[in-house]
Amino acid sequence: MADGTQEVRRRRVFYIPGYDPIHPRRYRELYRKEGAAQAEISGYDLTLRPKTTKGPYGWHVDARIGDADSAADIEVLVWSDIVRGSMSNTIPATYAQLVRTAWTYVASGALRRLMRLRKGPVIAALYPIGMLLVQLLVALALGAAVIAVAAELLGPVSGLLAGTVGLLSGGALAALVLRWFKKKDGTFLAYYLMHDYAYSARWNGASPAPLERRMAEFADTIAAALTDGADEVLVVGHSSGAHLGVSILADLIRSGRVPANGPRLAFLSLGQVVPMVSFLPGAHRLRADLHFLSASEALTWVDVTAPGDGCAFALCDPVAVSGVAPLGKRWPLVFSAQFTRSLSSARWKELRWRFFRLHFQYLCAFDRPLDYDYFQITAGPLSLATRYAGRPPSASRIDVPVSKFTSMAA
Repeated sequence: MADGTQEVRRRRVFYIPGYDPIHPRRYRELYRKEGAAQAEISGYDLTLRPKTTKGPYGWHVDARIGDADSAADIEVLVWSDIVRGSMSNTIPATYAQLVRTAWTYVASGALRRLMRLRKGPVIAALYPIGMLLVQLLVALALGAAVIAVAAELLGPVSGLLAGTVGLLSGGALAALVLRWFKKKDGTFLAYYLMHDYAYSARWNGASPAPLERRMAEFADTIAAALTDGADEVLVVGHSSGAHLGVSILADLIRSGRVPANGPRLAFLSLGQVVPMVSFLPGAHRLRADLHFLSASEALTWVDVTAPGDGCAFALCDPVAVSGVAPLGKRWPLVFSAQFTRSLSSARWKELRWRFFRLHFQYLCAFDRPLDYDYFQITAGPLSLATRYAGRPPSASRIDVPVSKFTSMAA
């Protein structure tokens, strides 16, 4: 920094992924590649090397921004094993999830109220249902065609033979078609997204026991970092990881494990989908945590989304729209990453229809950066509180109560 002073020399960063079954090295490689690109664009230095702390998978970052040198140890709070365990391995089980999930959101009225916020993420939620039904119809149509051909060819010989051959052949073809669609789900993403939405819907918004245990472990890890001599402890929650971060930090603060004279505690939620869970009838715990965290003086909470991200509830204040904002509400500061302005026209044109990629843009480089830079936030010399001190929230944010369910007691 120009005056030689520096607020953060060492930072601990804990990244909470969304519903993602992939190994955390993916996030290290994304940070390495995109960080190098952002550093070149913005004129600073960023160097990655192996982490220097024990604990979760992560990496170490050294940054030189202006005249300031700073360092960060970034760790991924892994729950991908829980994600993989929640993914059904059979096609019939996935279609059963489809029926159960659709019923949960429609019968509770949550779907109708979510539509009042943003159409994009609701369409994204409906996409796997529609795509899986299309796949089923294609499989059944091809199976029916085989049955019809068998009847035409073998009917004159034997009606029973034609029926048996037709049913066996048609059924086998339909099964093969459904298996082919599942094998190609890396392209269609129907099974992946269906498992994602079904995970919360299965418990009506409550966290299952394995996830609660893992979140408690995450809270212990963050608590230890708060006594480790860092200048800032920053928790980053992306997508579904945002509402996990809310509950983890609420538990941490309630339990008195945030030292009064310790490092600054900060929470950055990115591309959040909190309403998909908080609007469900059983999300008592999450709503209570939103209510508590939004009034806490123990941390700074900044929520960044963008209307260009069709998978997030862009500019929807997760506390306010859930109907649990307290009188003394302080957080989060809600503003937009402004994809259409912070990306060049050529880059925006390239990414505009790559919806899943855009959902990760918050973790990537911007070729026309404004005031949001993920790499300066996670490795730079300013705390999250100072970086956005005095920044007004986006004027177009949605901060009115919308959820039908606002109970915070189970």
